[in-house]
Amino acid sequence: MTRDDHPAPAAAHGLLRRACDFVLIVVRDFQRNQGLLLAGAVAYYTLLSIVPMLALILVGLSHFIPQEQLIQTVARNLELLVPGYAESLASQVRGFLARRHLVGVVGFLIMMFFSSMAFSVVESTMAVIFSHRKASQRRPFFISAIIPYMYILLLAVGFLLVTLISGALDALESRNVLVLGYDVSLRGYTRFLFYLIGMLGMVIMLTSLYLVMPVGHISARHALVGAVTAALLWEGIRRILVWYYSKISLVNLIYGSLATTVVALLSIEVAVIILLLGAQVIAEFDRRQTPAPKPPAPPA
Repeated sequence: MTRDDHPAPAAAHGLLRRACDFVLIVVRDFQRNQGLLLAGAVAYYTLLSIVPMLALILVGLSHFIPQEQLIQTVARNLELLVPGYAESLASQVRGFLARRHLVGVVGFLIMMFFSSMAFSVVESTMAVIFSHRKASQRRPFFISAIIPYMYILLLAVGFLLVTLISGALDALESRNVLVLGYDVSLRGYTRFLFYLIGMLGMVIMLTSLYLVMPVGHISARHALVGAVTAALLWEGIRRILVWYYSKISLVNLIYGSLATTVVALLSIEVAVIILLLGAQVIAEFDRRQTPAPKPPAPPA
């Protein structure tokens, strides 16, 4: 019996082979683009940006929502990015808020500058990954300068919504609802709902990064698929990091007071590697859909 007598296994084998070839091409291009070096640069600037950015957002939102409630929301969301050490970063933000009256106009401008650095570096990194596009596709400087501050504004709106939703879920924690005639307690479910909200926010954030940061048009379907894949991959690795830091890691013993900074930098770098791998996948799809340039016509 030949392979043609079993078309399903043959088709599955061909699909698996094409998928493996695609993964190898993505990894090869990621290495060619110096992906690890790019991820290290983005992680470094993200670490510089995260505390001043959160501080600015919370200073603005504290006029509408109690400060402690905002910090609790920050700690919950940071747990998705820096597993096991989110509370330490939240305490840094809390300490800044307690002394925010010491920051003048110059300090505010400096914090605005540092808050935007991470997004600016991500945009430059995307330019490297999507380098197969025409050099003529360039973004005006004004647009590149304003994008980071638009993201900071959108993050502030997102924190506001998540904080309000979190307060509503906490209020429902002690209540029961009637479902199909049964009295169901919501105790324990609100934490899961908040987790789903955090994952949804991560997918939306990643999708927007894949759509906005590269110069030129990106398929919304490709951006969404890349965002979901990156979010799921990060969630699996995040749980491994939580287990590693709590059971095996010697970071606290080796680095002492620097442990929080080291762990935050490593966690952010792993997250950025996943972000850039997702972008590399989208770039490969984009490269295959971009028609090859026509060879120059021979002279008459």
